Amino acid sequence: MKEAFERIRFLILDSDGVLTDGRIMVDGRGEAIYSYHVKDGLGLKWLMEAGIEIAIVSGRVSEALRHRARELGIGEVFPGVKDKGATARELIRTRGLGRDEVCCVGDDLPDLDLFGEAGVSVAVADAAQEVLSAATFVTRNRGGHGAVREVCEWILKAQGKWFDGTFGRAGEAED
Repeated sequence: MKEAFERIRFLILDSDGVLTDGRIMVDGRGEAIYSYHVKDGLGLKWLMEAGIEIAIVSGRVSEALRHRARELGIGEVFPGVKDKGATARELIRTRGLGRDEVCCVGDDLPDLDLFGEAGVSVAVADAAQEVLSAATFVTRNRGGHGAVREVCEWILKAQGKWFDGTFGRAGEAED
């Protein structure tokens, strides 16, 4: 596992079912309400502090996702994407990265296109069977329940950057 994650420079995430548990609640005004895990957010902040770039590529358009990404300082958010593979290819190309420097995390069939572009693919524990079968690694935690934090820890530990005392300030906003 260490070898797979030690070269990662770019993390591409799906949103629904990865950053969230996949459920969408709708309030009386028709506004979608999502639940995000605070530990996932903290892990993402630590990754960015360690120099890992992050992008979120989602099939759904969601103002809640844009808001959450802003809170975390993630500027690369692509909602309403039909061809996730093409979006990932372009993001990777513009950065001049090799496949072995890219990790993608997904949970459902549209995310298989992301997996095809990354050197390391991760399925959350409750992903669709096809996604579990295609993944390089599978988290212990389900989507929206700390799975993203797990991936963040794998990357940081593999790169010798796990909790070396440099992560204090980012944690204050999440904890």
